[in-house]
Amino acid sequence: MRLAQIVSALGARLENGSPDTEITGVAGIEEAGAGQLTFVANPKYAAAARTTKASAVIVADDFPALATPIVRSKNPYLAFARAIGLFHPARKYAAGIHPTAVIHASARIGEGAHIGPYVVIDEDVEIGKNAVLLANVVIYRCVKIGDNFLAHAHAVVREHCRLGNNVLLQNGAVIGADGFGFAKDDLGHWHKIPQPMPVVIEDDVEIQANSCIDRASVGETHIARGTKIDNLVQVGHGSRIGEDSLLASQVGLAGSTEVGNNVILTGQVGVLGHCKIGNGAIVTPQSGVAGDIPGGAIVSGSPAVDHKLWLKYSALLSRLPEIAKAVRAKKD
Repeated sequence: MRLAQIVSALGARLENGSPDTEITGVAGIEEAGAGQLTFVANPKYAAAARTTKASAVIVADDFPALATPIVRSKNPYLAFARAIGLFHPARKYAAGIHPTAVIHASARIGEGAHIGPYVVIDEDVEIGKNAVLLANVVIYRCVKIGDNFLAHAHAVVREHCRLGNNVLLQNGAVIGADGFGFAKDDLGHWHKIPQPMPVVIEDDVEIQANSCIDRASVGETHIARGTKIDNLVQVGHGSRIGEDSLLASQVGLAGSTEVGNNVILTGQVGVLGHCKIGNGAIVTPQSGVAGDIPGGAIVSGSPAVDHKLWLKYSALLSRLPEIAKAVRAKKD
């Protein structure tokens, strides 16, 4: 692919290079070689940009000039992501229904659907246009799904759940399993609380492999537009997640958690039930949230506190034996 074609597709600007340069693929800044396109978005890789063997580098508008041809973009990371898509476009699935699929007569499926082997679609299901359901996907009764749905093998959508347009479920994602609700009787035995209410997922949401979004006993579990959920995430019953939020791997939300818009919960964050996390907040890895987090805050630790305060705590940890020894000596 000619460099000029790539620059045009990215809406970027070529500087210091021939538009006829042939680009055969993409690679990271340190691994890239002749014929490959790379990028710099993190300042710590700026020095590597001067020595890279790549044929062109995507950089920000204010990045210093290089001897290597550069492609200037307002958002180099996004531009590189789109460049990857140029060389590795998403697979297209031909419309059709595999003979092993089991589809209830009352189900309504839009045109252009690809229904793979051993897919099961129960009664009164509605699915929009251009759906792709790969092997062993199961859609329970009365589910409603919008256009351009893509479910990878072994994804499950339980009864009465509602999914918008452009929803993507990776392998083994489970939407609408029973919430974890039990009541104890006088003898100390646990009794299951019914969980009849649905999960609602808005447009442009991706839920990755083996993540679970639980249904609720009352109300609904709600994932708003554009949110992305990583592998092995647990969203408890009745929780609500706002628009364009990111939940990284092994995040766990207990029941009735409220997460705002543009929130980032990094790996292994745990959130106690009924907590509220405000818009734009960031919770750093392995933090435990036991109370409400205001919008825009960055918090760390368990229990989570302001990130700057947590840095001070962390700096003192290695000195605790020394401090304890000094305290004991003073008492003596």
